[in-house]
Amino acid sequence: MEYAVIELGGSQVKVKKGDVINADIVLSDSKKTLKLGKVIMRHLGKKVEIGDPHIKGANISCDVLGAGKTKKVTAYKYKRRKSSKFKKGHRQNFITLKVKEIT
Repeated sequence: MEYAVIELGGSQVKVKKGDVINADIVLSDSKKTLKLGKVIMRHLGKKVEIGDPHIKGANISCDVLGAGKTKKVTAYKYKRRKSSKFKKGHRQNFITLKVKEIT
């Protein structure tokens, strides 16, 4: 079983061929494929490679399936006995990627 651990948007994600993942990266719609180069660990058969911090020359090829936004998150601050209220909403952009191959 081949798999890799990559750094994606400040977090580590374990991926294998055929996985569908959501990334916090916003790209132009013109790109159909994407190469992710920050591979931290790679497991190919019985061989395991660990980077320091990344493996040189290793990358993950992905197809871009689409883009979207997450559900709305609301931040609310309130101070009692004051006329201080603060409410703000946020929706994070993301793209959906399908892992094509680990090289």
